[in-house]
Amino acid sequence: MPKSRIRKKADYTPPPANKATAIKLNSRAWVAPVMLAMFLIGLAWIVVFYVTDGSLPIDSLGNWNIVVGFGFIAAGFGVSTQWK
Repeated sequence: MPKSRIRKKADYTPPPANKATAIKLNSRAWVAPVMLAMFLIGLAWIVVFYVTDGSLPIDSLGNWNIVVGFGFIAAGFGVSTQWK
């Protein structure tokens, strides 16, 4: 029986390499201080409310002072989304 012809396979050529683009890691300088300040203001607001048995920081708000404190903390989380 005659020997079959062997097909030559094409050599593997890798795809051309893409040039890496430089990632800019410019973080805004104001983000971290504002974020930490919001966290600390919210925490201090809630702590002062509990330590003074609800008479401070704003007596007329009553238990809504807790919402104000958590609002500052939530605003800090909102600012943290701007951090790169």
